[in-house]
This record gives sequence, C-alpha cells and structure tokens, in this order.
Amino acid sequence: MTTIHVDLPGRAYAIHVAPGLMARLPDLLGPHLARPRVAVLTDERVAALHGSALHGALAAGGIAAEMLALPAGEGTKSWEGLSRAVEWLLEQRVERRDLVLALGGGVIGDLAGFAAAILRRGVRFVQVPTTLLAQVDSSVGGKTGINTPQGKNLVGAFHQPVLVVADTALLGTLARRDLLSGYAEVAKYGLLGDADFFAGLEARGPALFDDAEALAGAVVRSCEMKARIVERDETEEGERALLNLGHTFAHALEAATGYGDRLLHGEAVAVGLGLAFDLSARLGLCSQEEPSRVRAHLGAMGLPVRLGDVPGALPPPEELLRLMAQDKKAVAGRLRFVLARGIGRAFVAADVPEEAVLATLRDG
Repeated sequence: MTTIHVDLPGRAYAIHVAPGLMARLPDLLGPHLARPRVAVLTDERVAALHGSALHGALAAGGIAAEMLALPAGEGTKSWEGLSRAVEWLLEQRVERRDLVLALGGGVIGDLAGFAAAILRRGVRFVQVPTTLLAQVDSSVGGKTGINTPQGKNLVGAFHQPVLVVADTALLGTLARRDLLSGYAEVAKYGLLGDADFFAGLEARGPALFDDAEALAGAVVRSCEMKARIVERDETEEGERALLNLGHTFAHALEAATGYGDRLLHGEAVAVGLGLAFDLSARLGLCSQEEPSRVRAHLGAMGLPVRLGDVPGALPPPEELLRLMAQDKKAVAGRLRFVLARGIGRAFVAADVPEEAVLATLRDG
C-alpha cells in the first residue's frame, strides 16, 4: 500500500492507494470513528457492483452501515440530488462527529462531500473512489459541489475528507469509456507539470490499462502531484488553478451538451487539453508541434480530441465563450486560462485576447 499525505494545517489526511483496500476499510476507518457506524452515499450502478462487498467488509469489522443509492450520472449532481442526500442523512441522524462515506466516482464524491459540508455546518467524510477519474483527481483536494444550468461546479464548498481510500482493484469493473474518461485527468498531470511522466504515458499507450501495477503507479503519481499543489494553494487563489488545464473549455462543452452521457467529463477534458495547447501555440507560447503531440497521444488512447469529435451539434463559438464566462476562475469578469509554454510547463494567464479564444474554437 502506498500512502500519500496531504499536509494541511488542522485538516491533514492520508490517501491510501493499492489493490484490495476495500477489505481493509475497517482498519483504515477505525482511527476516525467516533462510533461504529457510517452513512454511505453512492449511486445505483456502484451499489450493484460494490455495495455487498462494502457492507461485508464493514460488518466483518463491526461497523454498521446504511446506504443511499442515487441515480447514476452527472444529472444527480444537482439541487435535487443534494436535497435527497441531505434529507436522508438527517433521517439517519448523522451527527457532526460521524462519518459520511462517499462510494463512487466524481459525481458521488462531489455531491457527498458538499452534503457533508453543509450538514450540521460540517460533518466529516471519507472518499472511497471507484473510478479512475475520482482516484486521480476529484477525491483529493476537498472541492465539493453541484452543477447548475449556469455552469459546472458553481455551487459548492471546500471541505477536505478525513481519508481517501483508492482501491485500484475496483478499476477492473469499469467500462472502457469510463476508464478513458479518467485517463484524460492522468495525462493532464503530465501536461501541466511533469514532462517525463507524460512521455512515460506516451510510451505505454493503451497497454497501460492491461498492467495493474503500472496503472496503480499512475494513480499514485497523479495523487502526489495534486497533493503538493493543494498543500500550497488549498482554495485556488493561484497555483491550484493549474489543475484546471483544459477545463475552462471542457466545462463549457459539458454545459453545452447537458452534463449527460453524450460527453463525459474526461472526454470534455481531452478536447479541452487540445484546445488549451492550440490557444497556447496561437499566442506564440509553445511550438505548433505541441498541440499535435497532445492530440496524437490522447487520440491513440481512444479519446475525442477535437470539437468535431463531440457527438451532435455544438453551439457557435460565441455561445461557448459565453458559457466560459461563468467559469469559477474568472476574476473581475475576465477569464483566466491555464496555458502552456510546452508539455509540463503550464501557467495561469489572465489577459488572453477574446478573439484568440474565438479563433481557437472556430478551428477546434
């Protein structure tokens, strides 16, 4: 088991990564339990796959668990989903010192974390991520929230978990499309700050998914990079915005496609990464070869890499730009973009000409 520590004053926690950790949950949860019970929030798909194993593992350790399974999909990360979760937690008489356990992907992790943040003004919670995307990204760092018609993750709170348990054996149950969606976030870490990591991903290619040890190593490296950035900038005042490389474009695409199965988050990120490097090259920040290299690798993995790869019609560039204006990184009404001087050399830019963004979208 590899353990990565997130050292935040008064809110430090561990990320455990290894196959088979579900069975070890009682021991890992033990130090955090005020009483031997947890309230589990999950979705119907994950409950069918892993609910029995979770109940069995907890029961073997003398821990009682009640579970609410919400509909699977991004649509659950909504006011309605949040209301259901909070009302259920209140019905379960969850107290401030109890634990809420989020079992699922990024949707459940974000929703459960936000519900825990506002319940009784703050209840502790544990992330047990079941998807690659959640294991490498959304379960770490304390960003919680829901989507609204105005944009993605515009309502939420910073609420750190007390523990993250990433059982990499659970990734074996993922559909290929979901695995690829998470992979976009893995590649993002190399693109934003570790050129050697990205080169290693290029060398392995799709074979990475058939090598459990290598895939677990990619999870560990991604979590290490995110943990160090979160320690330096917990609430995204500066450096943490680097983690949103490609996401300003991606969130607009998700809003335009209705947050559904038409375009998964990681698929939108893959397209967004290509656009971010396109914009960087257009502004003379990196060579023209860099966007091609990014798209060549993500495309070889099986991800969409251009706007034309998104199923169905998209709004015109002007409308996509309007959707970007809702981005959380906007300051005084001006968009901040994460751009790159090359692979592994991302930075946050505040004064990007609107026309350059529109031209990138027109060519995207």
